[in-house]
Amino acid sequence: MSARKSAVPSPEAIARSDRQRLAAEEGAQAIADVERQAIEVRKNMARLRELREAKEAADATHRASSPAPVPKKRATKLLR
Repeated sequence: MSARKSAVPSPEAIARSDRQRLAAEEGAQAIADVERQAIEVRKNMARLRELREAKEAADATHRASSPAPVPKKRATKLLR
């Protein structure tokens, strides 16, 4: 019984190490893609927030500068 490993790896061991290396590379790439997309989403959210706040401020100044609407009188019912 020989407990020593041979100096030449078997084809199965080579294939396994290739699969592990490829999986590690793909995993690192996937994590980088997710982080990049998250950054893009946060930038877009900040841009949209600034636009919304600017619109709300413009609407508030417009409402403050325009006169208050006069309530209409109730129309009388027409009897048949």
